[in-house]
Amino acid sequence: MAHSLSAKKRVRQSEKRRARNRARKTLIRDEVKAFTAAITTGDVKKAEELLPKVAQRLDRTAAKNTIHKNAAARKRSRLAKKLNALKAGRIGPKAAAAAGKGKKSAKGTKAATA
Repeated sequence: MAHSLSAKKRVRQSEKRRARNRARKTLIRDEVKAFTAAITTGDVKKAEELLPKVAQRLDRTAAKNTIHKNAAARKRSRLAKKLNALKAGRIGPKAAAAAGKGKKSAKGTKAATA
């Protein structure tokens, strides 16, 4: 438990910041889920509308240092990759949701040897 006045103030500030950051991350998660649902159902038009909104939310959250700017860029890139794969028709809606996950071979894993 904090004893000094400054330590008590830091605790109060940390609690406020944590609540703010959690709210921002929750908004990102909800928007990404909506985008992924549109991709999974194959709704290209809706996904195209949602991608700029999700990207904007990611950038704003990164600008406020809740997430790192490179993490925001990486997530934005992966979402765009899913949408582009769906639009190009290279993969179906179900596979588009899995696109961009960077699948690696299962060589050497328990699943591959079992």
